[in-house]
Amino acid sequence: MHTLETQGTRPDLLGIYLNDHLAGATAGVERARYLAESEQDSALAAAVRPLAGEIAQDRASLLEIMRRLDVPVRRYKVVVGHLAEKAGRLKSNGRLIRRSPLTPLVELELLRTGVTGKAAVWEVLRRLAAQDRRLDTGELDGLLDRAHDQLRTLERLHTQQSRQTFAATADRPHRQEAPE
Repeated sequence: MHTLETQGTRPDLLGIYLNDHLAGATAGVERARYLAESEQDSALAAAVRPLAGEIAQDRASLLEIMRRLDVPVRRYKVVVGHLAEKAGRLKSNGRLIRRSPLTPLVELELLRTGVTGKAAVWEVLRRLAAQDRRLDTGELDGLLDRAHDQLRTLERLHTQQSRQTFAATADRPHRQEAPE
């Protein structure tokens, strides 16, 4: 059997790379679930809920691939991903107590960034599959297709949310700046 190590790929670098993506996947799962649970707009929440489930499945797939490749999970990186997502909720969007109208828009952008990164890891693993039979090209193609579907959905939701967010603010009178 050809392994990544025998084909010149450094398993230590692959382990770091996959664990970094696992940390991101951990944050992504939590971010998607949080958006689905906390969003007041039931249409947005209903659209994000299935995405949150898929993102969780993708994280599980990454863990399984890591297991097959004998890449140990670095728990501290998973904890960092978890803490980073929690810290991200503390950002100010112009409101201290209630969710800002900007919050769902920014969260959709964060999810889109995460899914873009996830697609990148599937692409890398897909290329490495030619060198390592432990990587299933069909599985990776499916994961990559799903990531692209998720990106299209997130783009559509982002477009709708940006229109909704800024249409609501456009209806309010503009504050006049005091002359200097």
